[in-house]
This record gives sequence, C-alpha cells and structure tokens, in this order.
Amino acid sequence: MDLMPRLNSNSAQRSADGASPDAPPRYAAIKQSIHDAIREGRLKPGDRVPSEADLVGQFDVSRMTANRALRELQSAGIIVRRAGSGSFIAEPKPIGHMIEIRNIAEEIRGRGHDYRARVIQNVEEKASAETAALLEVPVGTKIFHSIIVHHEAEFPIQLEERFVLASAAPDYGTLDFTQLTPNEYLTRTAPFERVEHRVRAEMPDARTRGMLGLNEGEPVLRMTRRTWSNGRLVSHAWLSHPGTRFELSAAFSVDD
Repeated sequence: MDLMPRLNSNSAQRSADGASPDAPPRYAAIKQSIHDAIREGRLKPGDRVPSEADLVGQFDVSRMTANRALRELQSAGIIVRRAGSGSFIAEPKPIGHMIEIRNIAEEIRGRGHDYRARVIQNVEEKASAETAALLEVPVGTKIFHSIIVHHEAEFPIQLEERFVLASAAPDYGTLDFTQLTPNEYLTRTAPFERVEHRVRAEMPDARTRGMLGLNEGEPVLRMTRRTWSNGRLVSHAWLSHPGTRFELSAAFSVDD
C-alpha cells in the first residue's frame, strides 16, 4: 500500500537532512500517514502494514527511521508485529473481565471473532513440592496439568497454564479442550464458591513469548486465578495475555 500520496505537499521542501525545516521528524510523518489511513478506512484491523523496506522506499528514509515508526506504533497498540509475517493493524483490544469468570471462547465469539484452542498438554501428574504448594495439598497428590493457547481469529490471545485437583475434577485429563474450555468443564463439575485474582504486568520468558507470538521486549498481563469449590482449592491457573493486544476491566455496584 502506497501511503505517500496522503502526505502534505510541503514535504517536498526538504533541508539537507531530508526534511523541511518546519516539518515533523520523518518517523512521525510515517506514523501520521498510517493513522490517517486507518481513520480514512484505507487500512482496517488485520490489514498488513507496509514493511520496513517499503517504507524506506516510499518515504525516502533510512531503515532505522522506518523501524522507529513501526516500533512506536506497536508500543501504542496501533499495530502488531509478528516475526516472519510482518506488521498488521491491531484489532481493538479485547477486554477481559476480572470479577466475573467468563468462558474465553464465549468472550471471543461475543466480539464476532473466531475462537480456536491449541492444546500443548493435558497430563496427569503427582504434585511436586512447587505444585503441591500452589494447590495446598500434600506432595504426591494426583493432579492434572494443562497448557492451552487460546486464539482470537488468527492471533494467540491467552496462554493458560492450569493445575487442577484430580479428586475434584476426575475426568479433566481425558477431555478434548479444543471442543470445550477448562472453564466450561470446571464450572459444571466443581462450581466455584470462591475466586482469587491477582494481575501483574511482566516480561515473559522465552516459552511464553513463543507461544503468544510476541517479539522481544513485549510485555504480558499475567493473571493468577485460584478457585475453590466445596471448601477446598481445586484449581490454580496462570493466564498470560499479550500486553499490547489485551486489557482487563472490572465494574461493580456499591449498595447505599
């Protein structure tokens, strides 16, 4: 896509460094052109943005300048950059709900997008010292350990790593979580009576970065969710979301 025709014609008057004395920096001109294209409907969510090499040619700038424009657009959540695929206009940020536990598949479909799950593992384990502490059970207790990547359209939007007490959800390890979510099953099998949420922004490890398709330096929002049923802790989950493509919200009423 050629963005140059939308630039102000005054850009033809340049100083020796490639820009007119009163013109904004060239990387800012690139950013503004992409903003203009989005506002005018020439670029829509999911559309590919011109590559660094294309921007270098269209705007007569260095690769460093083109890269800076794309990096700043990415930091602002305007585009997403996928290694090996290029840069794309970001979808409006999905909003997750902190207080109400909702099924992620329903949330995504409710936004009019396709949902898909990729199951990395769903295995039975004996609780190690670490996982026993997470679930507040003795070492060696039978648990299930699942790792699932949830996709909104073609983009991974959540990495879910969950430990489940087997005695509370005995069929968990046999289920096909491409057809239903852990939330759906646990809500039916071990209805929640207490929920604890903790959220923090952090830099992901290499495994998380790879599963969520993140670039080096992109943060995640990581929610720790613990749920109780029948007076006991039954599930401990880490839910990691791309920090530039996701936000969390909460709303509640206060009685007079």
